[in-house]
Amino acid sequence: MKKSSNSETRKRKLIFIRHSKAEDQSPEISDFERSLTVRGKVNTRLMAGILREKGEEPGRIISSPAFRALETALIFCREYGISPAEIKLAPDLYLSLDEEKFIPFLHSLSDRDRTVTFFGHNPLITEMAAYFAADEPEVLPKTGIYCLEFMAASWKDVAPESGRTLYFLTPGDH
Repeated sequence: MKKSSNSETRKRKLIFIRHSKAEDQSPEISDFERSLTVRGKVNTRLMAGILREKGEEPGRIISSPAFRALETALIFCREYGISPAEIKLAPDLYLSLDEEKFIPFLHSLSDRDRTVTFFGHNPLITEMAAYFAADEPEVLPKTGIYCLEFMAASWKDVAPESGRTLYFLTPGDH
């Protein structure tokens, strides 16, 4: 029987995914209710497949409740065979979550969840990734995926600028 290494039990991952291409804003529909376009849905399935092929599991899924972000999360769940009931909605990911609020939010995560995937909007999703990355990530394009790894036994141990970039995936690369 293979023992898991101590360093493996001390790792945490944050995956940031920007929602895919959505309908243009119009007076008939609120920003909150905008849906993904057909191209947005296709790109979401593509990126979910690429992430799955990497052998990456999304772990705990947390999404903005705005429909375009939630719809992106739902497509990822379908591709992974994860029940939509597993998605945790975080209204602050739509309204505004600044660094002062994000640290307590992150520290409140269950340590059972070694990987947490956030579905959200720019500029917030890129700002969160940049806040925790040791290097400066590029702006996440629509359906972009940015993954950081932390050497931390607990989410309470995760600090700003301490994440090591594992990968940055965009639909334009595939």
